[in-house]
Amino acid sequence: MTFSLSGKSVLVTGGTGSFGKKFVEKVLKYDVKKVIVFSRDELKQYEMAQEYKDPRIRFFIGDVRDKERLYRAFDGVDYVIHAAAMKQVPACEYNPFEAVKTNIYGAQNIIEAAIDRGVKRVVALSTDKAAAPINLYGATKLASDKLFVAANSYVGGKDTRFSVVRYGNVVGSRGSVVPFFKKMADKGKKLPITDERMTRFWITLDQGVQFVIDSLFRMKGGEIFVPKIPSMKVVDLARAIAPAAEFEIIGIRPGEKLHETMITEDDARHTVEFDDYYVITPEFPWCPQEYLKRGRSLPEGFKYTSDTNAEWLSLEELRTLVDEM
Repeated sequence: MTFSLSGKSVLVTGGTGSFGKKFVEKVLKYDVKKVIVFSRDELKQYEMAQEYKDPRIRFFIGDVRDKERLYRAFDGVDYVIHAAAMKQVPACEYNPFEAVKTNIYGAQNIIEAAIDRGVKRVVALSTDKAAAPINLYGATKLASDKLFVAANSYVGGKDTRFSVVRYGNVVGSRGSVVPFFKKMADKGKKLPITDERMTRFWITLDQGVQFVIDSLFRMKGGEIFVPKIPSMKVVDLARAIAPAAEFEIIGIRPGEKLHETMITEDDARHTVEFDDYYVITPEFPWCPQEYLKRGRSLPEGFKYTSDTNAEWLSLEELRTLVDEM
């Protein structure tokens, strides 16, 4: 049976964030019945309601920590995109209990509400920081990823399926280094660089949202989808934003990596490759066998890291991306 969004109700948690707004914009182009924006910020919901006038949008105040509220929100929902999370590394380090409540207990609440309310498909957003994590944010997202993959074992005879999408830094999202560098440059200040060797994976907001929608279409349950995206040097990004600005090397901050990882060497052993993405397959007996048959196995010792990536953004490409923001 061909998957379709036509006539379906879709809910996005964290729906007033950068991802949520772009997702709503894109999914409304499909013949959906309803799009529910679930978040805890009434001001952002009000502002979003002024911007998006489509009658198919519904705004639902709630927190993923509140399971009862999720049960009410998921009533009649076909598909859920789980984007709500505490994402700022320093905030999670300083408020660890709060990060656990939102990112881990919140994930469990999403899973239980989705199964009990008969949601058909759930895609949870992850991060490259969840692979071999060294900070609390990454650790909570790794736990969340594990919960969503294992949730497919708990559905019993129901049709609910769970998958995860993992990608790197998003160009221009709220909290991104790009607007911060721009603000510093506009003030004539030196740009703070943690380490000249630092690299990151880079994806545009539009690409990230489209990859999530594509994964919603192709998922069978239990996969972690990882897009093939370019790497960039943080110092090159700073040069692209403000060529004339001076830099100040401030050192790597607590909980920060020199390079990021999206597929570890251990995960690579049960990962298959496609032209534009990888699929980390679940290590459960119910793993969808079609991935193992259609995808290409990875060579021994493979790992997908930002410093060993085959694709890199040049300084000129970075300038183009920054100018388009």
